[in-house]
Amino acid sequence: MASATTALLYCSLLGLGLLAANDAVPYLLLAMAAHLTTVVIVYPWYRLVVFRARGRSWLAGYLRFYAVGLGFLATSLAGLPVLVELFGLPVMAAQALLLAVSPAVSYAIHRAWTFRENTNARPR
Repeated sequence: MASATTALLYCSLLGLGLLAANDAVPYLLLAMAAHLTTVVIVYPWYRLVVFRARGRSWLAGYLRFYAVGLGFLATSLAGLPVLVELFGLPVMAAQALLLAVSPAVSYAIHRAWTFRENTNARPR
């Protein structure tokens, strides 16, 4: 649910950017801006609500969270031009196709790596 909401937020920001820019800004730049904004907005929610992470610093957790996000951003930056320029899909339709599997994959990676329990920590 959290990853699907994140994808929805990202698509909303991208869609608003596309409407506001009216082709004056390249869609890949708008995708990067929407991605950065989304990550900044949702990280506290993932940390505090979704995974209830404790212990590690916020900055270290954010860097791990963003590293995972960079993989999805790279997928968008590589896939969007193929789907838009070569196959003629609208940007939002192409992005929706690229995001189709991201919620499940994102949750699994965040659970296993980004917010995993620190097994080396001593109990207090």
